[in-house]
Amino acid sequence: MNNEMFLEYLIKEKKNTPSTANAYIRDVAQFMEFLKSRGIDNPFDTVNADVVAYLMELKSKGSSKSTVNRKLASVRTYFSFLQARHGLKDNPARNIKSPKIDKKEMEFLSVEEIEKLMFLPDDSPKGIRDRAILELLYATGIRASELIDMELADINLRMGFVTCEGENIRSRIIPVGRMARDAVERYLKESRDIMTRNNEEERHLFVNFQGKALTRQGLWKVLKEYGDKAELLINLTPQVLRNSFAIHMLQNGADLKSLQELMGHEDISATQVYLAFTKNRIKDVYDKAHPRA
Repeated sequence: MNNEMFLEYLIKEKKNTPSTANAYIRDVAQFMEFLKSRGIDNPFDTVNADVVAYLMELKSKGSSKSTVNRKLASVRTYFSFLQARHGLKDNPARNIKSPKIDKKEMEFLSVEEIEKLMFLPDDSPKGIRDRAILELLYATGIRASELIDMELADINLRMGFVTCEGENIRSRIIPVGRMARDAVERYLKESRDIMTRNNEEERHLFVNFQGKALTRQGLWKVLKEYGDKAELLINLTPQVLRNSFAIHMLQNGADLKSLQELMGHEDISATQVYLAFTKNRIKDVYDKAHPRA
């Protein structure tokens, strides 16, 4: 597999972010190892049954349906790349249906839980940084990848907004509320230089104690720490804060089109999931509370 050509294809033609593109490459590398175990060294020799066998092996190892779907999408995209760049005639993964994912309750926090969460970080350099992370995630609803990729130039505290490239390299501007602005401003004044040891070459907004850009694993560790401290009934993840942002916006009167723009959804159907969930919650409350429901 030519990683450089595939990476270029994913970023320039499929409009994926570098982090998403690298995830595709890792998935395809795993698939290539599977092919080798079946005696296939050339991906051009892959047939539909090989892809099905790979998905069955993933399932037998306990992979979730969403994981299987993601890996299938990666493999399908790789063969599309071979068709576009190297003359592969047929995509062996094209007609394989993705496993249907069971619907589950959307996880989000109440306003009260958000308030509790924001008061947990202390006044240490780490605590000041962590408060800024929590506030910014909830204030903007941005994705984990967008937070860790964010650079100093992407945030304008004076005007109160951040700029995000998003998953499809389409830039969007998101307002940042006063409390998040104050938290980020304090982090920049009191904490970040300590962490970077005044290294002006590091341009990422959030850094770790090695002075390097905060990683995805580092972000999840931060959120888990405060989720445990807050004694939440669910795991605190970037997606939970993103869900909380969307649901609270809708509950307070935001329109669907504006929310779609803020969240960076290409298709409004992705945003409508939150609206449908909000309406269902309201109906549940009515059915339980009204004496003649």
